[in-house]
Amino acid sequence: MVRRPFATVLVYLGVALFLVTTLAPILWLGVMSVSLPADLTDKPLSLIPKHIDLSHYARLFTFNANSLGEAFLMALRNSLLSSVGATVIALAVSVPAGWAFSRYRDGRVATVLYVILATYMTPAVALILPLYFLLSALGLLNNVLGLVIVYCSMLTPFTAWFIKAAFDAVPRELESAAAIDGASVFQTLRRVTLPYARAGVATAALFAILLAWDDFFYALLFTSNQNAKTLTVTIADFAAGRATDFGLVSAAGLLTALPPVLIAFVLQKSLVAGLTTGSVKG
Repeated sequence: MVRRPFATVLVYLGVALFLVTTLAPILWLGVMSVSLPADLTDKPLSLIPKHIDLSHYARLFTFNANSLGEAFLMALRNSLLSSVGATVIALAVSVPAGWAFSRYRDGRVATVLYVILATYMTPAVALILPLYFLLSALGLLNNVLGLVIVYCSMLTPFTAWFIKAAFDAVPRELESAAAIDGASVFQTLRRVTLPYARAGVATAALFAILLAWDDFFYALLFTSNQNAKTLTVTIADFAAGRATDFGLVSAAGLLTALPPVLIAFVLQKSLVAGLTTGSVKG
């Protein structure tokens, strides 16, 4: 098919508009993170910093007692532990659950799946009191393990539904052939079904990490100091003073966005394959 010049121009304009609206905030954060405070208050505002200042990054990686660097690095540790830990537990539950939902399609199993999805769609504010009382009874308020439990309640329904969709695309004939060869259900799942659906599982893991990493609501309510505060809450604390250091906040924001970007870059092939799983049948 020959594309008309006008259509080609529209396509390039659309791509350019998408890139500008997507990358402009990130680029501006980068400019702010290396700008002097005086440059950010000049009128008219300059889009190019007069002097490159890397002191904000140095402060964030300086691990001194009661410093901003200590708060940032502790928050980085807490975010990694809570998001990765919750994702691992959610996948450990969701893989067998997703396989069961995919392979047993009677009315009762479907009802259970819809009930699980309903818990995922419940507004977060409605779950505050039950989760608070649960963490309080377990002594896990202001604790990374408590955040892991909270995030598991949020991630497990989503990952189970997503992985079920990935398992639906796996031909049942492959599992039947493995069963004829004497493989158990667990062996079939581990050696046949999971390798075939690994793109969907990897995509579910990526989205689960992002959901937990970007959470602010639960982390704000259930943590109170740097022993458990995550990056999102810590950055909000940086911006809560009377005189906000916008360069420091911008540097912290860029560094916070870096791990998810790296994970998405590594898993980009699995992400694309996982999102298109089940879209074509035949």
